[in-house]
Amino acid sequence: MHGFSDESLHALGKAILSYSEDRLKLDPVPLDRPRSEEELDRAAGQTITPDGMGGLAALKLFEEDLAPACISTDHPRYLSFIPCAPTEAAAMFDMVVGASSIYGGSWLEGAGAVYAENQALRWIADLAGLPATSGGVFVPGGTVGNLSALVSARETARARAAQEGRAGAGARPWRVAATKAAHSSIDSACQVMDAEMVGVEVDEKWRLTGDRLREVLLEHGPETFFAVVATSGTTNFGIIDDLASVAAVCREFGIWFHVDGAYGGAGLAAPSIRHRYQGIELADSFIVDPHKWLFAPFDCCALLYREPALARAAHTQKASYLDVLTEAPEWNPTDYAVGLTRRARGLPFWFSLATHGTRAYSEAVERTLEVTRFAEAEIRRRDYLEVVREPDLSVVVFRRLGWTPQQYQEWSDRLLAEEFAFVVPTSHDGETLTRFAIVNPKTSEDDITAILDTMA
Repeated sequence: MHGFSDESLHALGKAILSYSEDRLKLDPVPLDRPRSEEELDRAAGQTITPDGMGGLAALKLFEEDLAPACISTDHPRYLSFIPCAPTEAAAMFDMVVGASSIYGGSWLEGAGAVYAENQALRWIADLAGLPATSGGVFVPGGTVGNLSALVSARETARARAAQEGRAGAGARPWRVAATKAAHSSIDSACQVMDAEMVGVEVDEKWRLTGDRLREVLLEHGPETFFAVVATSGTTNFGIIDDLASVAAVCREFGIWFHVDGAYGGAGLAAPSIRHRYQGIELADSFIVDPHKWLFAPFDCCALLYREPALARAAHTQKASYLDVLTEAPEWNPTDYAVGLTRRARGLPFWFSLATHGTRAYSEAVERTLEVTRFAEAEIRRRDYLEVVREPDLSVVVFRRLGWTPQQYQEWSDRLLAEEFAFVVPTSHDGETLTRFAIVNPKTSEDDITAILDTMA
């Protein structure tokens, strides 16, 4: 199986490169749609056999039957969840990373890759205003990023409690404060860590604020909390919490301040909205997913720490065969997150940044904000639609007046079945709504108008 001497592998290599090139050149890409398991059974059948089917046959099966059963997240009318619209440069370099067989966990084995990834992380850290001594690692996604940050926070709080003589039974900090709008991965992380997530009520603008946070901390005892999680761009509405006031309360009580910017943190690259993130520069840890609004392919989350040494103390794995790494002074990415083995997943993002320059990134993010403002105005212009909340970023949530939950779902299903658009319902306070998440610079005003026309 290994080696390129077989003539059939030469043909397969050419076919894969040709397929990849053709897919990258498509404009627009096909939206496609899911198929049922029964449909795929009829089309593909059993694909894993003792003798194999051959590479060209497997590629043909993928191209004709399997790929069309996957929705294209880079389609300009894919507006559900948070889309992924990588640049062509990033997508192409993802192939290079796979072909290069780089281990990205240590400086010893992947110095060149780690060096490049760290430059990409530095750009994000500078956007956030974190100090020059900050640093971190690219992890698979926001769930692992948030979990890793909270593990670092708890370890730091426990060490402090031990120093202050509070390490007895029941005295260890075990709580995390966040709002119900925080990403589901925060609750998941708390479950994994056997921690308690304590909810904080939002203000009239649906934000976490310092005043509300202080009330909760005092009610439960500040010493029982090891982290506060604020959000810079909630998934459902794109809301940015009052980061400055939250940071001030965290400093007041000596509690780790984590900012989840998995989706919305990319807005830091847009000068027009940078002021909305005031206070993010005070974060102890921060995440943003370049595979969301910074045009990298899956799976890529940037995790940054104000004081990386605290994360290293929490995450460095120790074993005799790792001594050559753990005792070395160089930067080893696996010291800063959950997990040991890692691919150099930040390289496609780095390559695109190096190729296009940061100005192009700012312009692309600003373009999505321009389309978002158009969408909001267009929704307000139509008497059968209503904006639920003025957007902070590039998510617009709105209602179709008079529709039942079933009508929302039937409309969404019809758009996807026709491979016209992918816009799913959401909910807030028990009401069914719908939303546009606009992170693809190829999404146009015409796309927005065409979708809204189907709701008349």
